[in-house]
Amino acid sequence: MRLFTAALATETNTFSPIAIDKRAFEASLHAKPGQHPSTPTLCTAPITVGREVCAREGWTLIEGTASWADPAGLVAQATYEELRDEIIGQLHAAMPVDGVVLGLHGAMVAQGYDDPEGDLLARIRAIVGPDVLVCAELDPHSHLTAKRAAAADFFVYFKEFPHTDFVERARELWDIAVRALKGEIKPVMSIFDCRMIDVFPTSKQPMRGFVDNLTALEKSEPELLSLSVVHGFMAGDVPEMGTKLVAITNNQPDMGAALAEKLGRALYDMRGTFMVAQVDEKAAVEAALAAPKGPVVIADVWDNPGGGTAGDATVILAEMIARGVTDVAVGTIWDPIAVQICFAAGEGAVIPLRFGAKSAPFTGQPIDAQVRVERLVRNAEMKFGDSFAPFGDAAWVHFDGIDVILNSTRAQSFDPSLFAALGIDPKSRKILLIKSTNHFYDSFSRIASEIVYCSAGKPYPNRPAETDYRKARRDIWPMVEDPWA
Repeated sequence: MRLFTAALATETNTFSPIAIDKRAFEASLHAKPGQHPSTPTLCTAPITVGREVCAREGWTLIEGTASWADPAGLVAQATYEELRDEIIGQLHAAMPVDGVVLGLHGAMVAQGYDDPEGDLLARIRAIVGPDVLVCAELDPHSHLTAKRAAAADFFVYFKEFPHTDFVERARELWDIAVRALKGEIKPVMSIFDCRMIDVFPTSKQPMRGFVDNLTALEKSEPELLSLSVVHGFMAGDVPEMGTKLVAITNNQPDMGAALAEKLGRALYDMRGTFMVAQVDEKAAVEAALAAPKGPVVIADVWDNPGGGTAGDATVILAEMIARGVTDVAVGTIWDPIAVQICFAAGEGAVIPLRFGAKSAPFTGQPIDAQVRVERLVRNAEMKFGDSFAPFGDAAWVHFDGIDVILNSTRAQSFDPSLFAALGIDPKSRKILLIKSTNHFYDSFSRIASEIVYCSAGKPYPNRPAETDYRKARRDIWPMVEDPWA
């Protein structure tokens, strides 16, 4: 057997002002064939797992390029086409192949392309023909379009949010692919449109129980190969935005369709109950101050670089400064220029510094402070599950009892190791201010005395019924009260 694998992924917030070009991929991950590290990243686990599987089976694995850019705005058309054509050329050179196993995100949008993944998959299908297996692992915060469904045999999506299971799901993807290639099964994908868009953290009920039920069904139904919820991505203004339910069966399309609809309607019945309650910046700071001990984690949930925002909002920090709060560590605020200034000044320097709130309206005002540059780190990174997430050159600055990490590569706050990377002990602070919607939960919940979810400013279009969509469908909840009418 000869298998081809590659990865091309980013998550596009079409409302974000931060354009993506080739440099953004190179800053995060751009690995030529055979150069992908042994440690997987969020959307490239099919490559590292594929190495293990093909070695075990005695099959040949031909690796293409793996590219990942941290979430932001639209990808430049030339950049997408260059990265796409690189993979397409590698596949042409690898032919003939028995299967194509990809790592994708599913929410990429490029200038001129509402559905880059559909475009890539359709081109791959045209090369390999109708009988070669084509499959992919994807992030659930994505758009499942008719074009990509028609081009692939099946998809497996992460079940967990936080996405702690991306390696496990890659193993599931490869397991189905191997069994199919050996002729043991015939995977058939059934898709149900839930006619909604929502946010589905699996760290709390009711989504925790829903996902546990999916896993139990997979184990109890012999002909059921995989179940996935495609959460959808509300910051992507594309025609097929929305939540879907995916069932993969062993050549049982009627069974898959019925199960997908049953589960999809059950999910719809729980709409609006999934997301954790959020408070504004004043209530968040008040709650943190009232806590008997620390560290209290305040999550700035909508200024989340993992959702394509800049990660430079200062609304909560400004509230803390106004109230004279101390014993605070902030991780992080994206400001490459401020980082450059700190590196030029050097460790130990005391300088006037303006930082933050430069990317978009409704993110607060820049902070002006006399700061001490405590620590400078090149190419800093933090843990994220079995992987590492870079956050670029970083500077730890201190002023008025507050520590702030400034970073040059946007990244959400996945893990407390982001503080340790700069020499800050996160457990020693009363308050930790981080930027993430829910990916932080698995790791930060282990050290937090309390977690406060804060909605501050408007850096992210988190109210779909009020969002100024131009392309997204309007026939789903909450844009309409009853999409089934």
